[in-house]
Amino acid sequence: MKLLMISNSTNAGEEYLRYPMPEIGRFLEGVREIVFVPYAAVTYSYAEYERRVQERFSELGIKVRSIHRSPNPAKMIRQAEALCIGGGNTFALSKKMQEQGLLPVLLRKIKENTPYVGWSAGSNVCCPTICTTNDMPIVQPESFKAIGAVKFQINPHYMDANPSGHAGETREQRILEYIQANPRRWVAGLREGCMLRYVDDKLELIGKKPMRIFKKGVETFEVQPGDDLSFLLK
Repeated sequence: MKLLMISNSTNAGEEYLRYPMPEIGRFLEGVREIVFVPYAAVTYSYAEYERRVQERFSELGIKVRSIHRSPNPAKMIRQAEALCIGGGNTFALSKKMQEQGLLPVLLRKIKENTPYVGWSAGSNVCCPTICTTNDMPIVQPESFKAIGAVKFQINPHYMDANPSGHAGETREQRILEYIQANPRRWVAGLREGCMLRYVDDKLELIGKKPMRIFKKGVETFEVQPGDDLSFLLK
């Protein structure tokens, strides 16, 4: 499989998709066209989402084709040279993909070694479930099941901060609840500005920040770019 799972699309003060573009360009070298799933968009149209992504991918010479324009999205995915799922609301994304029967189609295509790029919600849905999203469940999908391309869970936009005056749970406390209820799953807290690259059975952390790792019965720890991450694939 060839996966590029990005924590966030945009760093504070930067243009949309600016920081990950060099890595996306290396990852998609030779690709001329990518099939885009825009269903995480909620407060703007799928057409607007396609336009925004195309504007950035044009710098790489890549044509973006959104599945919302097709009468047969599954066929479009099966014929794709490469795949991309953007961020937004993970529940809205999952609901639409489940309604169209796209999860098994995406998994088969990914297993055929088709390059896949996703950010935020698009990284969440690579996991077995969407249960480690940060999003509000604004709609109800059929289930929490996701594509399942990897065996571990990702929490994108992971942050350590506990804002002043905030008396609720921190991100870490929420994930500790998840692993208590799901003791077999590893969770990767992927900080902003970072991404996971999975090529040739090797998983790599890319970025300037460590990634926080959670699993029931294992003391929470951090991994650095360059560290061995093979334990997440077992």
